Amino acid sequence: MKLYDYFRSSAAYRVRIALNLKGLAPERAFVHLRRGAQRDAGYLDLNPEGLVPLLVTDDGAALTQSLAIIEWLEETHPSPPLLPAVPLERARVRALALAVACDIHPLNNLRVLKYLTGTLGADDAARDAWYTHWCAVGLQALEARLAREPATGRCCHGDTPTLADVCLVPQLTNARRVDLDLSPFPTLLRIEAACLELPAFAAAAPSQQPDAE
Repeated sequence: MKLYDYFRSSAAYRVRIALNLKGLAPERAFVHLRRGAQRDAGYLDLNPEGLVPLLVTDDGAALTQSLAIIEWLEETHPSPPLLPAVPLERARVRALALAVACDIHPLNNLRVLKYLTGTLGADDAARDAWYTHWCAVGLQALEARLAREPATGRCCHGDTPTLADVCLVPQLTNARRVDLDLSPFPTLLRIEAACLELPAFAAAAPSQQPDAE
């Protein structure tokens, strides 16, 4: 396998965590998003979406979208599982993951922020206000749910990492880049701390990547 990656991408961060949890170490290639490498013709031939991550399987299939990649990993490398066996529990974990991947992350994605400033003319303060508003709205909902639901344990669901934790931890890392106050989210911070004690999460952190700046 070969992972096309960028150290600051939270979507790529998710896949790095999942690969580490599964004990997999693919070949790595780095796509510098801030320098526009995702728009190079060679990369677009592989991934017309022009995003990371991209995982090329051993048989040459090119997989895009972090959650689809992780679901493929779950199906092809089922141990340790990132989704519970019980259907209702699987639905809960997927809902928590999608709350990050669909409701929070797209609104603070790099290309969205660049459109706000480059095309719509927002200044840096307005861009950051957009970012922090939508991130806070999403995290508030997650905090409320995880704090009250008995299925929450040391991690988002029980005491071992699932797809929900794989999505949550990178989003909190992103939130700190714009100095979002995370003190209103004690449950999220507790879960994050528990996850970061695990080598699979710690090794996937942006600062630990070969392309980190």
